[in-house]
Amino acid sequence: MIKLEKFEKYLIEEFYDDYRSGDLSHGTFTRRVAFIMGSMTAAAAAMTLVGCTPDEVPKIGDPMPTASARSGNTTAVPNAKSPLTVPEGTVGLTTGPVKFTSGGTEISGYLARPENAKPGPAVLICHENRGLTPHIQDVARRFAKEGYAALALDLLSREGGTASMDPDAVPGALTKAGAQRHVGDFQAAFEYLNDQDFVEKGRIAMVGFCFGGGITWQAATEIPGLKATSAFYGPAPDPAKVPNIKAAVFGVYAEKDARITGSMPQLKDALDATHVKHQIKVYPGVDHAFHNDTSDRYNEAQATAAWNDTLAWFKENV
Repeated sequence: MIKLEKFEKYLIEEFYDDYRSGDLSHGTFTRRVAFIMGSMTAAAAAMTLVGCTPDEVPKIGDPMPTASARSGNTTAVPNAKSPLTVPEGTVGLTTGPVKFTSGGTEISGYLARPENAKPGPAVLICHENRGLTPHIQDVARRFAKEGYAALALDLLSREGGTASMDPDAVPGALTKAGAQRHVGDFQAAFEYLNDQDFVEKGRIAMVGFCFGGGITWQAATEIPGLKATSAFYGPAPDPAKVPNIKAAVFGVYAEKDARITGSMPQLKDALDATHVKHQIKVYPGVDHAFHNDTSDRYNEAQATAAWNDTLAWFKENV
């Protein structure tokens, strides 16, 4: 028997949902689970645990499915649909890669900020299970357009960076690294931003999406300097750690995302029992990942509403 850790279970269930809805092929689903679990045998056991039928589970001796096709374009935002998109090179913004140290290791990130601006607020951005993608860089530019210095980390910097990896291996590498490493990198990123002359000390928020929403919740329990967070449909933090939260926390949930939204009442109860400033909002008629405008689940109306709600929350609390 195997036991799935929190983020392993979260990602495998997400990929199973994507497979059943037709967003992933069976081969890609199996390949991603194999990378997460470390072998095809362990992948078969994990797939059984999340409810796969015998016909969906790989048999002993089955080879790893072949890699899915990947795009060579690392600058444009493929299939972007949002009217909020801010292209690279937008006048008035300074953008580009940055590096800082976390635990003695050099970490890479993408920074977007207003050009020649006086010190202002900043926001840390945690990517989805796909790593640091053009879409997440676009999100950073959107925040920069609103006056924030926005830093999106590449949580796979130690592995050579997202762009250097097989896309199907990215989720497994993120889970193998562990949430504690990721939170530690965001603590270092917080300190890096706080030392920049374009950031007003202490005025730093954090936002994350899917997997990144879960890391954002966990960071809220461990990084006391954060002023506010917005977690988009990520797994909830350990209820015992909720009283540690100092930031004003905002939770974005999707009505149709029962896998995640189902645990929302327990999280709300844990927050209600503390003095933590919080708001939990369920957006109607949408499913998991509805904010990502490169996804088929993107919903312009609700994604725009969640974006504006996040901006309002940060304006009020950062």
